[in-house]
Amino acid sequence: MAVDIQQEHPRFAAIITGIDIGDPPSAETVRIVEQAMAEYAVVALRGSQPDDEAHIAFSRAFGPLEFPPDLKINAGTFTPRLAHGLYDASNLDAQGNIVQADSARYKYSKGNELFHTDSSFNDLPTKWSLLLAHVVPPEGGNTEFVDTRAVYDDLPDAMKQRIEGLTVEHNLWHSRKKGGMSEISEEMKAAMPAVRHPLVRTSESGRPCLYIGAHAASIVELDEAEGRALLDDLYVFATQPHYIYSHEWRLGDLVIWDNRCTLHRATGFEDLKYKRDMRRTTINEYGPERASTDRLETTPA
Repeated sequence: MAVDIQQEHPRFAAIITGIDIGDPPSAETVRIVEQAMAEYAVVALRGSQPDDEAHIAFSRAFGPLEFPPDLKINAGTFTPRLAHGLYDASNLDAQGNIVQADSARYKYSKGNELFHTDSSFNDLPTKWSLLLAHVVPPEGGNTEFVDTRAVYDDLPDAMKQRIEGLTVEHNLWHSRKKGGMSEISEEMKAAMPAVRHPLVRTSESGRPCLYIGAHAASIVELDEAEGRALLDDLYVFATQPHYIYSHEWRLGDLVIWDNRCTLHRATGFEDLKYKRDMRRTTINEYGPERASTDRLETTPA
């Protein structure tokens, strides 16, 4: 089958058919996907249902894997159920049962319903996330995306001048608190400390973009109140409805998004009634394959 690309939103996002993710990716497949990602920032590969091994192998063709971190959360619901290298983005526990509302896993996951960019709180530079649908609920559970290149383009010139050169501190626990998670220990904070990134960066397409979202906790150059207000203003501007592409999942969809120039969020469904089994790889731009929480041991003082 020939490769076909259909744009899904006026500003970005596309669905690609004609690529079998179950096959080892050829140089031509890598070229097509890299080119599509640079243009659309979010692409859904549709029409095949790869297993975990093929999902991981496909991802590695585009960059080194980022392994799930050890967040020091002492809860049985965080026992891994998937192959090493996969993030569990489901509502399922280690036995494949739906997690309960009073569990640490459920409370932690609520932060994913805020617009964010994966791994902006990591020290290694992230590249893409690749999320594969194994089980989808009968209704709801879309994932929404924003292209922050388009958002930057539409900012008033005065705002572009104001944010140029600013640095943002990103913190995983900031977004978890906003999502309603209250029990965050000092050990958890130490395992995943805050990191800093430019507020404005250049995307793979060469276009400037915003690097913000729910993990963005403060602006280094501004006092706390002013920095928080500015980040809130940018978040509200970026998440206006006309910027959002809402992906309605089909079984076997592999959706790839560029974490460097997009925001995304999970949307609600009857998550205490229906299973939603989603498995994610995340890749970095470069570096060794490791979990972000290994950095304290591998990064020189």
